[in-house]
Amino acid sequence: MNQITHFRALDPIENLFRNFFVRPVDFNHLDDQQNDWLMKVDIAEKTDEFVVNAELPGADKENINVDIEGNVFKIEAENKFEHQEKNGKLLRQERYYGKSSRSFQLPQDVDEQKAQARFANGVLSLILPKKENTKAKKLEIQ
Repeated sequence: MNQITHFRALDPIENLFRNFFVRPVDFNHLDDQQNDWLMKVDIAEKTDEFVVNAELPGADKENINVDIEGNVFKIEAENKFEHQEKNGKLLRQERYYGKSSRSFQLPQDVDEQKAQARFANGVLSLILPKKENTKAKKLEIQ
């Protein structure tokens, strides 16, 4: 005898529990507003430097901070809300306003004194030179 099961494709909670042990759960899609402005970043390694490009659409240069400590760098940016129509009614708002930050660990320390940053057309470009490694000194045993 065949069993008839009731399938409700539009019930996300039921589908979440039904598929919990079958496939990994992506909790990010449950709260779409949390990742609306997750900056997209490309990081490339060259022989003597790291090249980073981060998309920060709508951000002003004054609202971007980059911190470097050893082999970790952090990018923080803020988009501020500016309501343009004073007498109009906002019908839909899809653009993100607020703060976003990301941190990355690189395989080698960065020479923060020689690092360079440029912001143009909504893209932050970083040149992060590698810090020269000091070679280990062999101790002579007496």
